[in-house]
Amino acid sequence: MVLRKTGWVSILIIGTFLTMAGPDPVKSNGKRGLSMKNGVRLPAVAGQFYPDDPEVLRNEIKTMFEKIDNTPPAGTIIALVSPHAGYVYSGQVAAEAFARLEEGQFETVVVISPCHIDFFPYASIFHGDAYRTPLGDIQIDSTLAVAIAGGSDLIKIGESGHVAGSSGRGEHSLEVQLPFLQVALGEFKLVPIVMGDQSADIIKELAAALGRELKDRNVLMVASTDLSHFHSAGTAESLDRVFIENLTDLAPDKLMRSISTRQTEACGGGPTAAVMIAAKELGADCCTILKYADSGDVSGDDTSVVGYVSASISRSSQHSKDCIGKEKLKEQGSLNDGMDNNRESGLTDSDMRFLLSYARHILETSFNEKKTELTIPTSAILREKRGGFVTLHKNNRLRGCIGYIEAIKPLIDTIAEMAEAAAFHDHRFPPLRKEELLDITIEISVLSPVRKIEDVSNIVVGKHGIIISAGGHRGLLLPQVATEWKWDRETFLSQTCLKAGLDPDAWKDKETIIEIFSAKIFSEKEMGMR
Repeated sequence: MVLRKTGWVSILIIGTFLTMAGPDPVKSNGKRGLSMKNGVRLPAVAGQFYPDDPEVLRNEIKTMFEKIDNTPPAGTIIALVSPHAGYVYSGQVAAEAFARLEEGQFETVVVISPCHIDFFPYASIFHGDAYRTPLGDIQIDSTLAVAIAGGSDLIKIGESGHVAGSSGRGEHSLEVQLPFLQVALGEFKLVPIVMGDQSADIIKELAAALGRELKDRNVLMVASTDLSHFHSAGTAESLDRVFIENLTDLAPDKLMRSISTRQTEACGGGPTAAVMIAAKELGADCCTILKYADSGDVSGDDTSVVGYVSASISRSSQHSKDCIGKEKLKEQGSLNDGMDNNRESGLTDSDMRFLLSYARHILETSFNEKKTELTIPTSAILREKRGGFVTLHKNNRLRGCIGYIEAIKPLIDTIAEMAEAAAFHDHRFPPLRKEELLDITIEISVLSPVRKIEDVSNIVVGKHGIIISAGGHRGLLLPQVATEWKWDRETFLSQTCLKAGLDPDAWKDKETIIEIFSAKIFSEKEMGMR
């Protein structure tokens, strides 16, 4: 196989993102000018993101709580991570976190959310007296709020992000957490913080203030975030897996780096990172993933989804025994490690059959042999940017393999270009001849996003492909190569180094960059097409 080289592009995206209640945009309730009344911040999205009738709202949350196998949390809870879409989409995921709380457990809750309605270069703590939901008013802990702000230019007390922005919309990402807290805890005070900018400086300053001021206080932190937005379910899981691994490892620096390099997405990445840093300062050593899902689980549409996760961050005396976040996901069947799961790639059997037929069509038309009549389907994933390889076999022996590792073109275009390249431009083989067509079997590998790893134990042989880069050299091997040759992890790493033109032990060098990816691999033979 040959890696086609392209340029690398990095885009800083730790900042303000737009998210919606689910797959479709939701507008404000139209009550412009009614954001506050007598120092009370009024509900902005009641009746849209969640019920505005108190009895209906309370009963809906209790029903969600009752569906949960309420296993006691690992250790002492310090913080929660919860999604903020409409309850119909993410409510059950959020409920998994809040159901772990007990009435009266915390005196104050600090909720930190991103801002979707405005930009301002600081974290904003509400200056009023209370936040209102249909379940009643929650008093602001003004003493703690002032202490957290501490005169900082990056943490200010005001109304930015809390009242309606210039668009007339009210911020939803903090508000939707509150009814869950009211049902779970009963009475408590609130410090509501909205981040108008999620720069590293603001994240670190806010985290330092929280770590300093919450010591010896009975306070819970809640980070409000949704995950990837408007990708196919398979791509969403690949992106969200990176976020969840960084979260489970309590690695805020990695999380911020993963977001900035587009290895993952989260509109509340800044709030999550700030909470992780502060929680570790307060003794947290464990993050338990409670539930992962996406909007497609409700809507039935897997072509464009939003990802959701809930988690508890705690101080545990039995870290290795109790902190089981990644295992929890395996039990749910989400973000699983099985390469036969089409959901991971987002491809249906019809998609795979079409791509194989399309690759053969490209080869046939190259020889003016238009034997395959094709109708291009409307499947959205075919137009989604994906990396991919096309491999040709003749009599069970390699006859060509070229691909893009980066997701730089729509999948259908990637496969068309790589089919032609594998047949005619793999320098290891002579160009394909017309008389060989009947003997050729086509295999396609559709790749997940690439992510850098620090620990080679993260490599699962048979699941992951490897890219190794050092000193201007770069080599790649697909997941199936290790399986075919029955290599163990170290042999796979050494062989990838050799592919890059490096010493076989170069993977052990601290300067060597190791990246991994997974692939959905399918062929004409296994699909019964040859």
